[in-house]
Amino acid sequence: MTDKKEYSKVIYTKGGDKGMTSLYDGTRVGKDDIRVDTYGTVDELGAYLGLAICFLEDEPDLVEEIRGIQNQLFVVNHNLATADPDKIKRRIKEEEITMLEKLVDKYMEKAGKFDGFIINGTSKPAAILHIARTVCRRAERRVVGLAREVEVDPLVVKFINRLSDTLYSFARYCEVKIIDVDWDGEMVIK
Repeated sequence: MTDKKEYSKVIYTKGGDKGMTSLYDGTRVGKDDIRVDTYGTVDELGAYLGLAICFLEDEPDLVEEIRGIQNQLFVVNHNLATADPDKIKRRIKEEEITMLEKLVDKYMEKAGKFDGFIINGTSKPAAILHIARTVCRRAERRVVGLAREVEVDPLVVKFINRLSDTLYSFARYCEVKIIDVDWDGEMVIK
């Protein structure tokens, strides 16, 4: 077992005290680098998925599927946080994107047919999953922006795009009722 003093050195290296950080391959970049912002946004997404799980105790299959996605986000981040493409140890596979598509089909079927826009968040899990979905869309925008500057595996872009659809299907499934958008309605203040 690692003693407390030795363990704390693992947590804080002091290497970032001057605004720099290391990528997975050792490349040093600024903490505000687009690459760091991109994988940081994916990390934020994983955290929201963890929060959603806290409210899904009655949905063990969904929890297991979300845990699998969280694991895949580490693969995505490894790809995004490695400047040298030759040092990427594991890449996203087309089959993993196909699995996301199967999840979309599964949960949209469970949720039932509905065309249009809905008001988000008629349950805590749905609300959190909708937040995760919007963070995923932001991550996608960051990945696309990064891909304009450096080489990014196109399957990473595709995975993140399909993941936002998957998260929508999860959130839609978790809604306890459907409140569609009332385009003619007015704001009510009580």
